[in-house]
Amino acid sequence: MKRRAILAGGASAAAGFSVQPALSQSTSTPAKPLTATELESAAAQLRSRFSRDFDPAYVENAILPFFMVSVYNGERPMLPMIDVTLTKENALPAHLWGLISKSWRPAPEKGVTVFLQALEKRGPDNRRKRIYMSGVTPDLYQGMYSGKVTKFFETLLGSANAGKPLMRRYLDTFWDMYWDLHLGVKGDAIPAQVRKIGMSFNTVLAYLNPTDRIVYDNYMIVRENLDFLKSWIEARLADIETGKTPAPEKTFAWYWIKNGKDDDNFQHKDVVFECFHNFVAFSQWGNSLYNIMLKLGAATGDPQVRDWFRKTMESGFDSAGGSPYTPLTRFVMELFRVISPNSGSISSLQETSSPAFKRSGYIISPHTSTSFDAVHWKNPDEFDPSRYENVPTSAQVDEQWAERIGMARCPFGKATFDVKDGRKVSLHNSAVGTVFGVADGKPLPVCDYAGFAPFGFGYRRCPGEQLTIKVFEDFLRTTWKNGIDFVKLDVADPEVLPIGPTTVIRDDIGFTRRA
Repeated sequence: MKRRAILAGGASAAAGFSVQPALSQSTSTPAKPLTATELESAAAQLRSRFSRDFDPAYVENAILPFFMVSVYNGERPMLPMIDVTLTKENALPAHLWGLISKSWRPAPEKGVTVFLQALEKRGPDNRRKRIYMSGVTPDLYQGMYSGKVTKFFETLLGSANAGKPLMRRYLDTFWDMYWDLHLGVKGDAIPAQVRKIGMSFNTVLAYLNPTDRIVYDNYMIVRENLDFLKSWIEARLADIETGKTPAPEKTFAWYWIKNGKDDDNFQHKDVVFECFHNFVAFSQWGNSLYNIMLKLGAATGDPQVRDWFRKTMESGFDSAGGSPYTPLTRFVMELFRVISPNSGSISSLQETSSPAFKRSGYIISPHTSTSFDAVHWKNPDEFDPSRYENVPTSAQVDEQWAERIGMARCPFGKATFDVKDGRKVSLHNSAVGTVFGVADGKPLPVCDYAGFAPFGFGYRRCPGEQLTIKVFEDFLRTTWKNGIDFVKLDVADPEVLPIGPTTVIRDDIGFTRRA
């Protein structure tokens, strides 16, 4: 797998991994399929080649599956929906299972994440996802999470870091914010092993090719520390439940515990699993941050983006007026549309007949090309946050919406889940399955439109979408308030850093602060 300073379009995450090993597919005319004997011979050659340098179990469970995976580009959705035939069940490239399971394969009896679970296994009305989202609904953000996020960005963009490569500092401090949000733990309370496993996990996702030594070394670090990590998370969850953790209501886990109580669809073991599986989802923040800095950079930036940022921040950027979204929210949404930190939603495929050799197949419902589809936008290539002033929100995609476009019925029936944590909040769904919150009777709008695709479609949309948008609003507020200008630094030998899924960069972007 060829490495570049930055892997363009790099975006795999909870919703999808773009995995295309060189030997798994070809753009030429398909050859006659290999026989079982020929495949066994090829596998034997791979074992012989790599067993000299890698652990035999790693060769068998990471390298061989890597060469046996097929990943196909799917159609650009016309509606903001993925049909349930394209299942999320175990939709993870087979060579990556060893990162989250000591058995190298799915082990739902030890916990599972909603990101790898079929709709029919999530409980009634996508219950598992509703419980997950109960911890990240927008009504929580300002009071519970923004303080932690803003403190992180104020430190990152502080005077002490001016003129220095920024992404190394981001990676070195990110885990304090990550574990503070999840479990209310930061600083010295985070063991070195926990920090190490997070960094190694991110490194594997960035380089991805299991035949690379850097991937192997970090993959095995994750496996060596996986049991320790789970035990540590268990202990911190106990601290939250017993009140030992200060302000436990300012953690995701508190809401997952409260709203999953006595519900088999989100058990305690699943809370543990979600806390570390979010390594995948939150790893996107690194490549998102880097790409936003490039867009806003004095020399590297996009003039349209820079102009819109200035106009947005010089106006009442936090006042929505009659729109579902504030000007700053619309600006961040448009940033994500053009950056697309996640390239697509991955679904597992079942072959119509049993294959001669064990292999995996996946299809990607594309995010980037759908967001730029001229079917959805009159000016798809322009940077234009105003496009979100008139697109439908989740609460508007209802029975009448389905009738207007000629459907006999809604693809998904309307259902409601009331949270158990004391808030007047419920989780609803649109006609295409998108889950959204309603707080004190007011819908918390989600852009339920196929042209806004960076976070997925319908019942498969990333449950952390609105949290991520809020986080980057705080990043931009901090940038504007402190007079930050992002610049390309004159660094003789910039450090090569893995900053996100399939994204490896040279750390040469920094900032100056205007007086």
